[in-house]
Amino acid sequence: MLRSMPVRRFKRGFQLGLIKLLIGNKAAGVHLSYVGQGATADLCRRIVDIGHTDVLVVTDKALKELGLAERALAGLIDAGVNLHWYAGVDPDPTFAHVVEGSKVLRSAGCTAVVAVGGGSSMDAAKIIACTRSSDESPDKWVGLNKTPEDIVPIYAVPTTSGTGSEATMGAVIKDPAEKLKHIIVAEGLLPQAVALDPELLLGLPAPVTAATGIDALTHGIEAYICIWDRGTRKENGRLAVQGVFRWLERAVQNPGDIESRQGMAVAAYHAGIAINQVGVGNVHAIAHQLGARFGIPHGQANALVLPHVLKACLAEAETALAELAVVTQVSDAASPAARAQAFVEAVTDLIAKVGIADTDPRIQSAEWTAVAHAAMDESDGYVSPRLLSKAEMMEILERITVR
Repeated sequence: MLRSMPVRRFKRGFQLGLIKLLIGNKAAGVHLSYVGQGATADLCRRIVDIGHTDVLVVTDKALKELGLAERALAGLIDAGVNLHWYAGVDPDPTFAHVVEGSKVLRSAGCTAVVAVGGGSSMDAAKIIACTRSSDESPDKWVGLNKTPEDIVPIYAVPTTSGTGSEATMGAVIKDPAEKLKHIIVAEGLLPQAVALDPELLLGLPAPVTAATGIDALTHGIEAYICIWDRGTRKENGRLAVQGVFRWLERAVQNPGDIESRQGMAVAAYHAGIAINQVGVGNVHAIAHQLGARFGIPHGQANALVLPHVLKACLAEAETALAELAVVTQVSDAASPAARAQAFVEAVTDLIAKVGIADTDPRIQSAEWTAVAHAAMDESDGYVSPRLLSKAEMMEILERITVR
């Protein structure tokens, strides 16, 4: 595949122009959220009021065995709703998970899907919801608006604060054979309602809190600095970045602090709304490959890459990064360049403070070229401030690889 910079610029410009023509600059999606302690009970009441009597719960084995998912959905159980379970979701869900979950959905005749868990559970639930009346292989739905029209209503109860999947119409699915992560996007994948309940986040281990928090930070930053000024992406991106800077370190240090858990839940939600309007960027383009090829958790992969990508686009994103430096109280220097540089340094420091290493031993230098090529192909579909060259991506990979 040709990857010359002129060809890539033309390809991206054409795609962006077509997307703007088709969907315009107005914000997408109607978001309904219940926020605060007891939010899950409010969500359960809504599901009952709508009239759902058979609901598929998509979660992971740990949340099911610990009883957390059942406690979250006690309102449905008390109301006599029949819960049917698919608790087989693993980190980085695959098409195989979708097939397994669809069997439960269809055999039980479920009319709604509730995802309880992190991004993996929510992404799997979204694609499972597309299978009610379709026998088509889910890998045919990769891309924009290729899913069946008959999508079961989706509700989300996030138990981490990072992926933002509870606020997006996208789902990420892994193809282990191809060592790639694919993205499926359709309006019907946006959850109809979400519960942001800090009680479900208490005690979340520090490494998970840190990694998912940096994922949310990455979403907020990439949405804020992108070149497509659509909807409320800038406002939501700013709120996400401010929230992470205010609450993440405290949540990592004090797992039982409910105020910081609530703050992070809201920050991640704003980040999700932001990327639902404009997508992500170069950080995700590289991080997705690190997850697909080396099994590095997504938030950690973003943390590895984020500082280096920001440094690479300092000139192009200077104004936006300088603005973020001010709203996070990182710097009020007179020079925009100085403020932008200070913000990048603050991001790097925050990643270190929450305990995420700046290199990873799982990354293999023999695969750098394949990772760079896949990342370039993915990034050409995003609206980042600039396209990174192969040489720049290879340099980033070298910096995050243990030598």
